[in-house]
Amino acid sequence: MSARSNPILPGATLGVLGSGQLGRMFAIAARRLGYRVHVLSPDDDTPTGQVADVEVKAPYDDLDQVAAFARNVSVVTFEFENVPAATTEACERFAPVRPAGSVLHTTQHRLREKSFLRSIGLPTTPFHAVHTLEELVRALDTIRAPAVLKTAAWGYDGKGQAKILHPDDAPRAWDSLKTDEAILEGFVDFESELSVVAARGLNGDFVSYGPIGNTHANHILDVSVCPAGLPPKLNEEAIVMARAVLEALDVVGVLCVEFFLTRDGRLLINELAPRPHNSGHLTIDACVSCQFEQLVRAVCGLPLGSPRQHSPAAMANLLGDVWQHGAPRWDAALAMSDVKLHLYGKQAPRPGRKMGHLTALGESADGAVQTAVEARDRLSRVP
Repeated sequence: MSARSNPILPGATLGVLGSGQLGRMFAIAARRLGYRVHVLSPDDDTPTGQVADVEVKAPYDDLDQVAAFARNVSVVTFEFENVPAATTEACERFAPVRPAGSVLHTTQHRLREKSFLRSIGLPTTPFHAVHTLEELVRALDTIRAPAVLKTAAWGYDGKGQAKILHPDDAPRAWDSLKTDEAILEGFVDFESELSVVAARGLNGDFVSYGPIGNTHANHILDVSVCPAGLPPKLNEEAIVMARAVLEALDVVGVLCVEFFLTRDGRLLINELAPRPHNSGHLTIDACVSCQFEQLVRAVCGLPLGSPRQHSPAAMANLLGDVWQHGAPRWDAALAMSDVKLHLYGKQAPRPGRKMGHLTALGESADGAVQTAVEARDRLSRVP
């Protein structure tokens, strides 16, 4: 049996690069399946480290520490895409990295990502590469304002972006990003935002969740719901497109494809996330096998689990803003019996910081959304 197909069985040790809430939920799923978990990041007492067996505090560019970390695990995965290429290369000398470093290379850079999607014939938002202010001005002749200018790398949750509402905004927008490599994207008149979280195993097996309907506030995911209420044809189209992405990238693991649904009924891919995704958190409570268990199964070469959803569900993010008037009233939210609370172990709540989430199950998608939002509102309500 080849090394690629030889499964990593429970009892082995799994390594995670990055130590936030996604790593925490991965570690919980892994430990439930009988694995040990080691985590490496520049911090300690982290959301992942609190539930891992070993927490290694080291910069990602300390390649000696990274190599020592990789020697002690059977496989390495990551919980955010801004891991330097040199870090994954150092790991690959001692343990397989899944998804592979090549997947990170494509998806952590907006220009490479959009160019890849275009190369395999998938529809994206209009875009143009920009390296100078002069290029930006010329690009605006093709991609008319309003548009958004984004750094090509290292952006998330609306960071590294500048709106251009009029061509005269170009100098201000270019100066604000402080970069020499950017991407100009046209605004999309969309009806809704959707995501498909999917998993692909070592043997090429594929499963998916969704599509999931998403609403954002201040560029941060606010509420997700599944089912999203799309016509069956659009559901199928979104899943087919997601599968094409995972297969073209040869993903072993979990990847989320984020879509815009335009007002004329077209799906456009906005971006990719080569890891579990915030919108997929509702799968923990609503599905037979959640996105984190699928990642464990995939990277270990085990058969994928069933993604079957047993009831409509909605997820409401809990940002640090919930703490602004004091300790949240957890008892008030949990008095709603169809609500599940997930907290991430972060010590310092800050506005905009993801501190946890609530998942509500219901008889209908709309009912689940109402319950999740009501539960979140109760956290800040005066008794």
